[in-house]
Amino acid sequence: SRKLKKRDFRKLWNVQINAATRENGLSYSKFIAGLKKKKIELDRKILAELAERHPNVLKKIIEAVK
Repeated sequence: SRKLKKRDFRKLWNVQINAATRENGLSYSKFIAGLKKKKIELDRKILAELAERHPNVLKKIIEAVK
């Protein structure tokens, strides 16, 4: 169903973001909290795509959040 599909994709995005943030020395929860604190409004879908296709861009975002 659509609801399960949405849930599954969100889980996948979270795993991808978590892996990328841990590679750069930050936990997923601290990264998401830092994004909110700095008022960086990127959704998890976009962050996961950056982690997969543009890791250097995501690394700069992580550095800005630290």
